[in-house]
Amino acid sequence: MTVTSHNTPFHEGERTAQERAGVGDVAAWAGGFIRDYLPEQHRDFHRSLPFLVATGGDAAGQVWVTLLEEAEGFVTSPDPRQLHLRARLGADDPLADAFVAGGDIGVLGIDLATRRRNRFSGTIRPDGPGYGISIRQSFGNCPQYISARAWTRVEAPRGAVAWSSALTKEQMARIRAADTMFIGSGYHGEAGGAANGYDASHRGGAAGFVHVTDATHLQIPDYAGNNYFNTIGNLVVDPRVGLLFIDFETGGLLHIAGRATIDWAPKDSHDRSARRMIHVDIEAVVDRSAAIALRWTKQDQTRRLTLTKRVRESRTITSFYFGPADGRPLDPFEAGQHLPIEVQIPGQIGTSKRSYSLSGPPDARGFYRITVKREDNGLVSRFLHDDLREGDVIEARAPAGDFVIPDVRSPLVLVSAGVGLTPMVPMLHVAASRGQRVYYVHGAHNGHDHAMHGEVTAMVRDNPLAVQHIVYSRPEDIDVWGRDYHAAGRMDADTVLGLNAGPRAQYMLCGPAAFIANMRCGLEARGVTPERIHVETFGPTG
Repeated sequence: MTVTSHNTPFHEGERTAQERAGVGDVAAWAGGFIRDYLPEQHRDFHRSLPFLVATGGDAAGQVWVTLLEEAEGFVTSPDPRQLHLRARLGADDPLADAFVAGGDIGVLGIDLATRRRNRFSGTIRPDGPGYGISIRQSFGNCPQYISARAWTRVEAPRGAVAWSSALTKEQMARIRAADTMFIGSGYHGEAGGAANGYDASHRGGAAGFVHVTDATHLQIPDYAGNNYFNTIGNLVVDPRVGLLFIDFETGGLLHIAGRATIDWAPKDSHDRSARRMIHVDIEAVVDRSAAIALRWTKQDQTRRLTLTKRVRESRTITSFYFGPADGRPLDPFEAGQHLPIEVQIPGQIGTSKRSYSLSGPPDARGFYRITVKREDNGLVSRFLHDDLREGDVIEARAPAGDFVIPDVRSPLVLVSAGVGLTPMVPMLHVAASRGQRVYYVHGAHNGHDHAMHGEVTAMVRDNPLAVQHIVYSRPEDIDVWGRDYHAAGRMDADTVLGLNAGPRAQYMLCGPAAFIANMRCGLEARGVTPERIHVETFGPTG
């Protein structure tokens, strides 16, 4: 059974946080993203990882965060509701005695190299040389705020362990230099509640994003995200919190336990981008040097790109064309992948990082194109729209992402809303070039908000195997039915299935989270199997 709004995946703390933040009725649509099993792509993802981040509570109920690691292949998944871990926590781990049969656990799978991540909660049990985990809830996350790193494994003896109730000067310095941390929180309501358990989450930013007030107090900025408010919602009800800082060079783990309060409207904070601030009162610190065999090196292989052209696509959407500043050929990419960029915004600590889908054809020579909607609260999108001029230079990493065409033989159905068309346009280019049957289905408010319409229409006109179906929710008098759009109202699964793409069709969905959730649930309810539905969502980060 998929968890839906009928048995809401959100408890009262999360709903309070969502209401306080003004993000609307998240439960009405988020059931399409939160499931009680691991989809096949998430099972494959976890099986490929060298470590997992886990959180739970000790005998006193205090929340801690830790890391489980072992040789490659230590995670297996016998079925969508089970994971087996061929690894055990060391005796010096603050959660070593807490992982008992039936104990609640929250887990984050994260690949720092590709910046993918997936979160789930469940129950744990000792199982031979490791643990078994039964899944309760699972959902993915976007790659924002993750600093890319590549890992290696070394053979080194474990170091010393130090317990204390406050940070040392050296520990404070490590936190000030960190660009990555993990936070754990928990909720336990009525028995059998879908939202019960623990949550492990990633937090990232420029070095110094976590502010050390003194030896027993930290400030953690909360940026725009997926609007679920799992962490803050848990802390609203239960202030016990756990933090984990990894020394990527030495394998050291710095565990912190304490209590948190939420500042909903921070003023004069150390980070102007923060929507909220989490204040942590430290109660216990466990410092484990060389605790793990993994080591990471930061992937600093950025290259300079020059903005060569800007094209306004709609009232709020603009395309940005970038060429290589050094004249060398650009790295190739697959249709659907994104471009990780870094920009230095005046007044911000360090660079601001975002990933935007590449919207140009993969066979283009000499340029990358990203197409960005200006968000009123979007730090980077406002900078791109308002301040970046032709000739200016940004930093970028190689294109990445796994939202790509899954099957070249099956009909391809590209379904998008708003600026979600950005990965679909290059997929349409590719399908047109190789003779694959493709259906392009897009929703917009009206012609003023419909980006790249002329480019798509020209491709469809020249490709006898392509079909275009445009839905305007609020067409205006200047919008002509049959020319500008083909249906008025709300796009739904019936709209898409009415195109009769056939039982072998692969469905690619991209757009706002609520749109994706409703579309995916609708397709599945009408018989489309989950493995034929592929999603790429974007949040309000801008």
